[in-house]
Amino acid sequence: MKVGLLFGTFDPPHGAHIAVAEYMREKQGFDAVWLVVTPLNPFKQHQPISPDAHRLAMVKLATQAHAGLEACDFELALPQPSYTVDALCAMRAHWPGNTFSLIIGSDNLQSFHRWKEPDEILAHHDVLVYPRPGADMHEALSPYTSHARVHLVTDAPVMDNSSTKLRELVGSGALIGNLVDPAVAAYIREHGLYRS
Repeated sequence: MKVGLLFGTFDPPHGAHIAVAEYMREKQGFDAVWLVVTPLNPFKQHQPISPDAHRLAMVKLATQAHAGLEACDFELALPQPSYTVDALCAMRAHWPGNTFSLIIGSDNLQSFHRWKEPDEILAHHDVLVYPRPGADMHEALSPYTSHARVHLVTDAPVMDNSSTKLRELVGSGALIGNLVDPAVAAYIREHGLYRS
C-alpha cells in the first residue's frame, strides 16, 4: 500500500490539515494518508500540549468523514523523545509491505537539515513539501530543496491556519466552528480544552 504520512501534534487538527491530506491523497496517488499523532516535538520541548488521548480523539473525529484519511497513533507508543527518522524506521519494520512518503510543510523543509539523520530519511522515503505562509519553497532556503527525493508540491493548498492560533481563539472565547470539523469543535467544548 502506498501511504502518505502527515506527522503533527494536531492540537487541534483543523481544516487546513484535512485539505492538504486530501489533496496529497488524490493528486499523489496514495492509497491512504495517515495523520500521525506525535508526542511533543523535540524542537518544541518548552510548549505544553494536550494529552495524547485528546489529540488522537480529535484526529479520529476530523478524519471520520474523509475516505482514505486515517488517524495513526503508532508514534505515541515509541520511546521518547521520538524523532521522525526513528518512527519511520519502526513503521517500515511494522508494515514491510507499505511504501511510505513523508508530507511536510515548507517551514519544515527549511529546518530539515537540523532534523536527526535527514539523509537516512531520504534514503528510504520521498518527501512531499506543501506551501506554508512565510516559508518560501525557493531553492536557496534549504540544502535539500533540489534533492531527488524531495518534491515541491507548489499547487497544494496553502496551510494558512495554525493550531496555535486556534488555541488562542478558543482561549479568548472566540468560535472556531468554521475552522475545524464541527465534531472537533464540539469535542473541544465538551472537554474544556484550551481554556486558560
